[in-house]
Amino acid sequence: MPRKTPTKTAAAKKSAPKKPAATKKTASAKAKSAETAERRYWLFKSEADCYSIDDLAAEPNQTTFWDGVRNYQARNMLRDDVQPGDGVLFYHSNSKPLAIVGTATVAKGGYADHTAFEKGQQHYDEKSDPDDPTWFMVDVKFAQKFPGPLTRDDLKEDETTAGMMVLARGSRLSIQPVTAEEWQAVHRLAGVQPVLS
Repeated sequence: MPRKTPTKTAAAKKSAPKKPAATKKTASAKAKSAETAERRYWLFKSEADCYSIDDLAAEPNQTTFWDGVRNYQARNMLRDDVQPGDGVLFYHSNSKPLAIVGTATVAKGGYADHTAFEKGQQHYDEKSDPDDPTWFMVDVKFAQKFPGPLTRDDLKEDETTAGMMVLARGSRLSIQPVTAEEWQAVHRLAGVQPVLS
């Protein structure tokens, strides 16, 4: 988590029906559908007393790098899977209550986590090589804060969110995949519409 085709002939044009508006609309709809299909959703955990959603909202341009992930499975997701435009559920861990408190959008895909190279940093790793980095991070941008925290009990009581990875016993990954259905359900429970910044 962060620190604090050829031209048609005239004859062809005359015989073919003209549907420029429909064609344009269809292309736009296809593009939007493809965008939705490609977007992924995630849950990022952050200890509220170290870095909260309010801290993210207060950042310049409301954007920061999500550094300090030192688990290989989570690292692989940051490096290979998390992409710009993806949605993020911001989860306060090690806090009372444990809860999803808002959302963010991935602003930049995986790149080397520089804190691994900086001696004195909490997340320094002497084995990590800048030329062949071990650890990766992404940039996230604040999207919205929920009116109130969406607790684990809230999630357990809903049929769609009850199966979320974050609720599984022993689930300690700080980066977790979320389905599109879970993403929508979380917003429904929070009483807000999804916002992607």
